[in-house]
Amino acid sequence: MSRGVDVTVCPNGPLLIRGDLGVRTPDGEVHRTERPVSAVCRCGKSASLPWCDATHQAIRTKFDEEGARDE
Repeated sequence: MSRGVDVTVCPNGPLLIRGDLGVRTPDGEVHRTERPVSAVCRCGKSASLPWCDATHQAIRTKFDEEGARDE
């Protein structure tokens, strides 16, 4: 039985995803996780892409309401 997926957008931070998760990167690689909650990077600067490592806090990346990045 598959579980649903719930996504929360953190203001100026990652996407928090609950549920069965696979993230496909631009090169086609799929990263899977079985964690109850996974944080997916939106700033693109994480050392562990596609996962968030909180680098956005150090570089103070801001996202507008449409999701565009403003550094």
